[in-house]
Amino acid sequence: MAFRCRMCGTCCMHLGDYIAIEREVAPFTFACESVSTGTPFTAVVDEDKRELFLDGSWISQYPAACRFLRPSGEHVLCTIHGTSPVQCRFYRCVVMRIYDKGGVLIGKVTGTLELHSEDPALRAIWDRALQEIPEMTASTEESLRKVLGANGYRVE
Repeated sequence: MAFRCRMCGTCCMHLGDYIAIEREVAPFTFACESVSTGTPFTAVVDEDKRELFLDGSWISQYPAACRFLRPSGEHVLCTIHGTSPVQCRFYRCVVMRIYDKGGVLIGKVTGTLELHSEDPALRAIWDRALQEIPEMTASTEESLRKVLGANGYRVE
């Protein structure tokens, strides 16, 4: 299953220190730097998100968030998606971390609800749970969390 972003914004809520805007070089165009790598890049606010970007009230409420993040209805969007830096383009979120009874991390679940684990018992429970779910819906993740919890796993 290909990765599909949920547009929840969680991944970018603490990236304010990782993407530095050095200066605005033209309307909606910014000279930036990926602080973690020291790599410069030019960020251009996507044309369809410029109205969102102009409203800075939300970003002032979340000072640790990436400066290019904005809410839109139920979603939180990257306003520079078309010119986002490499670190953003290759990021894949983790929506669940699964720990065994001893508190050891034994699995991660990405935004596509794909389990990444080498633990055969966890994988068997996961596969069985997915077979019992008739279709993927908004409540699927919560159902999976309940199944894991009922089987002694801690899910964060």
